[in-house]
Amino acid sequence: MDAFESLIAMLLRHKGYWVTPSFKVELTKEQKRAIGLPSSPRWELDLIAYQGATNQVLVVECKSFLDSPGVCFRNGRFEPEKRYKLFSNELLRSVVFGNLSNQLQINGTCAASPTIRLCLAAGKIASRSDRDALTRHFETNNWELFDDTWIRDELKASAEKGYENDVAFVVSKLLLRGRDLE
Repeated sequence: MDAFESLIAMLLRHKGYWVTPSFKVELTKEQKRAIGLPSSPRWELDLIAYQGATNQVLVVECKSFLDSPGVCFRNGRFEPEKRYKLFSNELLRSVVFGNLSNQLQINGTCAASPTIRLCLAAGKIASRSDRDALTRHFETNNWELFDDTWIRDELKASAEKGYENDVAFVVSKLLLRGRDLE
């Protein structure tokens, strides 16, 4: 798991989710052909997060893009679209989410018929217009956007909680606690 994924996982744990990184979803040969990826290995999800109280599974794609232009979303599409397959390919999303739900239920990881929600954690979004278009697109699709503002707000909230032995958590405490002393 990379550092950005670790950060997002910690923030989701603080919101009451059980989080698993690099979750692999099994696909049959027929499903791989149907989605146009016949030689694809198991589909890997950056993070899945489960909240038992709501029986909700979040599928979180993580894109830090901290030293790049950021997430680009123009004319109703991600650029480049191939980096955002689950967001741009409805058939792929349907197959992956159906198999994910079955795997989680068979393994006893969640209750029957969980709600699965697609999420994007983005450390940087290219521009205000990209952010506005992305926000509208996600609202329309009932997806969740964890953008840099959400991440900062959650880090601030984490800094006020009790100690946790996690690098991101410790850094948030060092940077954000006691700022009123300045």
